[in-house]
Amino acid sequence: MADDHGIVREGLGALLSAHDGYELVGTAADGAEAVRSAVTLRPDVLVMDIQMPGMSGIDATREIGRVAPDVAVVMLTMFDDDESVFAAMRAGARGYVLKGAAPDNVIRAIAAVAAGEAIFGPGVARRALAYLSGPRPDEPAFAELTPRERDVLNLIAGGLGNAAIAARLGVANATVGNHITSIFAKLQVAGRAEAIIRARSAGLGDPG
Repeated sequence: MADDHGIVREGLGALLSAHDGYELVGTAADGAEAVRSAVTLRPDVLVMDIQMPGMSGIDATREIGRVAPDVAVVMLTMFDDDESVFAAMRAGARGYVLKGAAPDNVIRAIAAVAAGEAIFGPGVARRALAYLSGPRPDEPAFAELTPRERDVLNLIAGGLGNAAIAARLGVANATVGNHITSIFAKLQVAGRAEAIIRARSAGLGDPG
């Protein structure tokens, strides 16, 4: 279980202890710790919150899909907006349940993804069906990046250096460096030059 609130972790542990065949083998308070736990503990299912300090649950889910693909991730979150739901699905989450769900629904979701199924709460399922049956909007370039990372990539493609990007966005140089490291990893590029080529080919590069 990965959640930055201890009471949620304790609550899930109590819920699982009341059901035969379930065991909480570890907990994590942030996304990076969740990834490490997935690698070292290899649980059947990792129940993940979305909003956590440092690495988000979405980014952690994507990384777990790369380093521990046998670990099934279920999102247990308060967020039911389209962006969060579809970002989780794209990241590889096999389940998405709201924290207001009945305890039995949480257990059912864990059991389903452990068995190789995908499960989403009723509201989430309706939203997904509406999205899939409706007109498909154009997919934004580099959808795997966060909005801020896309801003940084756009400025990189526009020829700005790290210091200029930091000044433009009003953040520290180190923050820009962290964004760039994440961008390179997500785009799987070797360096700045390759990132610029990718970005400009997608129409980015306007420094504003």
